[in-house]
Amino acid sequence: MVTRNKIYFASDIHLGALGHASSRVREDRFVRWLGSIKHDAAELFLMGDVFEFWFEYKTVVPKGYIRFLGKLAELVDAGIKLYLFKGNHDMWMFDYFVNELNATIISDELILERQGKKLYLHHGDGLGPGDTKYKFLKKIFRSRFCQWLFERIHPNLGIGIANNWSQHSRVTNATGRERKLFENEWLVSFARETLKTTHYDYFVFGHRHIPMMVPLSDSSSYVNLGEWIFSNSYAIMENGQIQLLYFEPPTA
Repeated sequence: MVTRNKIYFASDIHLGALGHASSRVREDRFVRWLGSIKHDAAELFLMGDVFEFWFEYKTVVPKGYIRFLGKLAELVDAGIKLYLFKGNHDMWMFDYFVNELNATIISDELILERQGKKLYLHHGDGLGPGDTKYKFLKKIFRSRFCQWLFERIHPNLGIGIANNWSQHSRVTNATGRERKLFENEWLVSFARETLKTTHYDYFVFGHRHIPMMVPLSDSSSYVNLGEWIFSNSYAIMENGQIQLLYFEPPTA
């Protein structure tokens, strides 16, 4: 009998970024990872920016990603619970994945207890000090009025505009891994401030593209899941402990 007792976390796959060929290589790699967790995963948390761009019209979704979507369906049909977080690149998820995959869509933070531990989960965008320009834009982009306006644009034009805009994103223009001392990280600052009033055993984020696990106190840790452009990093929770791991790590 298969025992499903592990929880998996991944973020920032950015399917569609850096051109079709690069995206397909990344998609195939991520599908292999999904296949590797099928036998023991109880829950799967995909914590934002799975896609470089995503918008659901009433009858249209962006084409592509068929291998990834098929593998997700396979995992869900096997009994694995799926959670999808809205990131800053794919914040316009509505009910498509709910209807097709019975996924739970998370717009902001998710607070839950698993394996005797209290977790704070969030994509990470708009938290902590700084990034004021994005925080302002996030309010606009997430407004129902902005979504209504975009729905009025024909998909060929709307998705084309979005894909062109994404070419100027920090993912597309990245020349290497983002690195900062963790003490200066916005999300670490946010976690430390939160701990002053509420205890969490783990803070788990994506967004910053820095695979990192940092103790915040004797009983609390910050986890950044990294990304799948360079690092192919993910986290696994088993017996109340989270580990940061790498799938098919680059040799260079």
